[in-house]
Amino acid sequence: MNQSKDRFSDQAREYATFRPRYPQALYDFIFSHVKKFDVAWDAGTGNGQVARDLSKLFSTVYATDISVKQLANAYRADTIMYSLAGEETEFPDGKFNLITVAQAIHWFDMPKFYEVNRVATKEALLAVWGYSLLSITAPIDKRLQLFYTKVVGPYWDAERKLIDEQYKTIPFPFVEIPTPEFNFSVEWTLAEFEGYLSTWSAVQKYIQANHKNPVEDFMKEIHPFWNGERQTVTFPLFLRFGRIE
Repeated sequence: MNQSKDRFSDQAREYATFRPRYPQALYDFIFSHVKKFDVAWDAGTGNGQVARDLSKLFSTVYATDISVKQLANAYRADTIMYSLAGEETEFPDGKFNLITVAQAIHWFDMPKFYEVNRVATKEALLAVWGYSLLSITAPIDKRLQLFYTKVVGPYWDAERKLIDEQYKTIPFPFVEIPTPEFNFSVEWTLAEFEGYLSTWSAVQKYIQANHKNPVEDFMKEIHPFWNGERQTVTFPLFLRFGRIE
């Protein structure tokens, strides 16, 4: 992963606090195809939330990221081995039963990353997933779409387009396994929603360019439409899944 594309170190603590966790249904589907639960690798682990869930079943989980700050804020467990690394690693051949990349492969140099063929065991799996723009209620969604495309839209990196396309256009040279549709929901206060938006890489770039946080004005705009203390926030989740041969 190109070090210049590290968009999350500066808000690593906020990322660990406000980024949503993935649904159990996603893991159940992935795990139902896994042959052995010996060793897994979570690439682009960020705050370690996927490594945490993998560690419930795998004997050992290796978790890598290019951000020292992200790793410093990651979930800790004796069975999770964190290390600083990008797409290319020094892992030995034939090591991993499952390799995961959550909300990160769009930042990767994918031809380099697809060394997974080397480090995978026979019948190993690669699961690559992400989530796109959330929805709450129609009045908020309408304003969020404008915020996403117009206010901070010019500050998204080109890689964001792969998220908008739900990874359908990324190269995936593996024996692909059909996947169901997923989504997941969280119950957030307005402050939690604000915290999540502030972790967006485009928001951070906007702040650097304009010395102002655009989320603050957006919160004022949607405040009248926020019903009650908490609102249900729903994320569409998409998965590319395949067997490595």
